Parts: sequence; structure tokens; C-alpha cells
Amino acid sequence: MSGKYDYADEPTVRAKSGTGDQSPPMDVAQGIVQDEKTYEFEESRKIGITGAVFLILNKMIGTGIFSTPSGIFAATGSVGVALFLWIIGGILTFAGLSVFLEFGLAIPRSGGEKNYLERVYRRPKYVATCVLAAQMLLLGFSSGNSLAFGRYVLFASGSKSPDGWAARGIAVACATFACALHATLPKWGIRLFNVLGVFKVIILLFIIFSGFAALAGHRNVPDPKNFDNAFTLGTGDGYGGGGAYAYCSALLRIIYSYKGWENANYVVSELKHPRKTLAIAAPLAVGGVTILYVLANVAYFAAIPKSELANSEAIVAGVFFKNVFGESAGARSLPAFVALSNLGNVLAVSFAHARLNQEFAKEGLLPWSAFWASNKPFNAPATALFLHWLITVIVLIAPPAGPAYNFIVDLYTYPGAWINGFVTAGLIYLHYNKREHWTSPWRTYLPVAVLYLAANIFLALTPFIPPDGDWNAEGYPYYVFPVVGVAVLLLGVVYWVLWMRVVPRLGGYKVTAERFEDADGVEHVRYVKVYTKRE
Repeated sequence: MSGKYDYADEPTVRAKSGTGDQSPPMDVAQGIVQDEKTYEFEESRKIGITGAVFLILNKMIGTGIFSTPSGIFAATGSVGVALFLWIIGGILTFAGLSVFLEFGLAIPRSGGEKNYLERVYRRPKYVATCVLAAQMLLLGFSSGNSLAFGRYVLFASGSKSPDGWAARGIAVACATFACALHATLPKWGIRLFNVLGVFKVIILLFIIFSGFAALAGHRNVPDPKNFDNAFTLGTGDGYGGGGAYAYCSALLRIIYSYKGWENANYVVSELKHPRKTLAIAAPLAVGGVTILYVLANVAYFAAIPKSELANSEAIVAGVFFKNVFGESAGARSLPAFVALSNLGNVLAVSFAHARLNQEFAKEGLLPWSAFWASNKPFNAPATALFLHWLITVIVLIAPPAGPAYNFIVDLYTYPGAWINGFVTAGLIYLHYNKREHWTSPWRTYLPVAVLYLAANIFLALTPFIPPDGDWNAEGYPYYVFPVVGVAVLLLGVVYWVLWMRVVPRLGGYKVTAERFEDADGVEHVRYVKVYTKRE
């Protein structure tokens, strides 16, 4: 972290992209005065509280709730502890939301964490940017949802072992279809994932109401009696070894299910009265999702025996439907709807991450940026989609034979604990270093920030501590996903050394950043080479 904040570190702001005209340098903290009538017109078109609630809620509810409860229960071995951890997940989401909103309202630019890390960690220059880019590019895959799609397709078809390489093969086909559709027919890709996005909400509500029926005795299996002695720890095949490592794994999978709350920061500019709207909408959305997730888990426990739940891995909802509605063709169609919702999430994730890859390329952050930023030949980011597809497929086929869903979820979620930890530590630093002159319309109280920081430190460090039980309980050594996750972040540092130090010295230039506004008034950044004069 640096000392006094020097606005000279900030790049120049340009008036419009492509005009060739440069406005005089100005303080980036300075606002732009708008005509009052124009402002009122703009406000009338923006999103209110109700719209913001549903926007955040729809982003948060993904496919994790249909798959991760098995791994969470297996790790903890206790019904009561598992339910309690889902509530803790909601509390941590509230805390993280507060931290990000304080940054987001103070720095209302596109880019999210990238801007926050750059604001705090300005020395060495751009190293935080490279670390975050490495995480987003190399670990921004859609492998988890693709694998869940494959397993649910096999389960719906009546397969007795919806696992292994058959599920991975279907997963590769799913990811290929999603990326190919976005690359060739981008408008239809957007329409399809919007339509399929409705399924996940409907299915989640259907599971909750079916769970109430199961509690009343409407099941095709005997009462599993999971709520008797709810805090008793389970033992035997399928259960984790317990201890800190197991609770850390469970929390990582819960955080995976809650992901999407960060999207509140990406819609700040689209909201009416952002501080007031988010102060009401964000807690309502996060609170609503927490209640829905806890109720969904109650439904699973009402119909699935502990041993079956611990070993069901990605197809929890499928097992639930079988136990409640039987083996009829109609009952098998319900997991097919879950598979469709998984496909919708693969389409949504590939759409978002491909455009993120393209934005990094447009900024000049990647090698051969012009290639990765291309929209040819169908006016879609085909090359960026190919990069996303390639990483997704590698993550799908690289793990050893057998169940891989939990490994993919852990690998996807784990590096975020490091990023969120550094963001939160940076906010605490800004609060208590008066030389930074930090102000924001939103204030995160110290206990909230400390709670979120402590949770992320726990999630970042605990996976390196050997579990109490089998070190290869998931089919691979316990330390694989944290080692790979940290290695990817360190790879960002290596890339920074090459990009900012080695290659510029050999090429006789330095890398600097320029900020500019496009025709719509949206601010962007571009990293450019400035050649130095040789004597």
C-alpha cells in the first residue's frame, strides 16, 4: 500500500473514443455537471428498488443450490451444522456486499475489483491488475455448471451411474454448444439464457413447496428422520474427515452458491439514487436468497437419507425428485428441467466471461490483444469465447477419473477468497489512513469489515492444513485446489514482471494507462506503449 494518494497516478481522461481530441487533464474524483432536465429524464429511465431486488436476486440464484448441498453435508456430517453454515453464508454475503458497495459508490466505474485493488495497491504499479486478470482469465470457466448439466442429463435418462467420463463428455458438448451459439448467433444466445433463467427460480420454488409436502409425509421413501438429533455428526463412506478443512470446504461451496451478489456493483450507474436504492434492495435480495436456500436444504433433508445425500454429489435435486415423486417418466422429467437451468447458467457465464476476456484484450492487457479483442466474423467475441471454451474444457478433463464436481467448484471459488481479503484489507486501510482522504456515500462499519476479512483469511489459509481424515477423500490430494489457485494468482505476478519490466526494457518503451469515455459516456481504460527516446 502506498502513502498519500497522488491523483497524478491516475491516467488522463479523454472526451470520446475515436475522436482524436484530448480534453485537458482533470481530477478523476471530479464529477460532471449535467443539465437538470437531462438528469431528471435519465433518472426516470433507471432501475428502482423493486427492479434492483429482482436483478440481484436473479443473478445470485444459480445452479449451485441444486448440486452443492451434497458436498456441504458430506463435509460437515451434520444436518444442523450444514443448515447453520448456509445462514453464515448469507451473513458473509451481507458483509461482502457492504464492502463492495462502499468501493462501488466511491469509484463508480466498470471493472469492479480491478478498480478497488488499483486504488489501494498502487505500488508496484498494475501488479494487482495482472493478478486479478490471471484469476478472471484462467479460472473464469463454466466447467462446474457444464458438468452438472452432464450429470443431470444422464440421471434424467435413467442412468444408474450418472458420473465419470460420460458426464464429462456431455459437459464438453454443453460448453461447446454455448460458446458456438454466442460466437455465431449472439442474439439467440442471449434470448436463450434469458428464457432458461426462469427455470431455476421456478424449480427452486417447486423444490421448497415439495419439501413441505415431504415433511408432511408425502414421500416414496421412509422418513429419513434427519431432523432427529440434527447436530449429530455422521460417519462412514462419503463423509469428510471433519475439522477446519471440512468446514472450509463446505463454506467455499456455499459461497459458490451465493455468487452473483457482486453484480450489485456493476449496475450502480443504472440505479435511481444508488445509495438509497442499494441500501434497501441489496439486503432484501440477499436476505431473500438466504431464506430460499435454507428452505431448499430443509426440503432435501426431508426426503433424502443422510448416506444417500452425502454421496449424491451434483445430482441432489434429482435424488430429491426421485424420493418424492418416484421413478415414473414424469418424475424423471423434473431433473431434465434442472439440466436446462444448468444450460442456461453455462450460456450466461460463457457470455459474461468471454466479454470480460475481450475487455482485457481491448485494454491491451493480453498478448496479441488485437486477436483476442476481435468481433469477426459474426460481430461477436468469437476468439474470446474460444479462450473461455478452451479453459473450460481443460478444467473438465484434467481432474482424475471419478467425481470432479466438488474439485471444480472449490477451484473456481477459492482464489476469490484471496482477492476479497485484499479488497477488504484495503478498505480498512483507507478508513484509518487519513492521508488517503477516503470518502464514500456508503460506510462499512469496522466489525463488518473485520468479519469479512477474517472469513476470507480462514478460507484462503485453511485448505493448506491437512484434514483429520483421508487426505485423498475426494479422489485427489487435499492440497491440489489451493495450490493451483495460488499458483494462478502468482502467475499474474510473473506476467506483470514480463509485461511491465522485462519486455518494455528490451523494447525501449514503458506501459502506461489512459482513461477515456466512449460515445455512450462509459469510462474505459487502455494500456498503451510509450516509447522512450534513445540517446
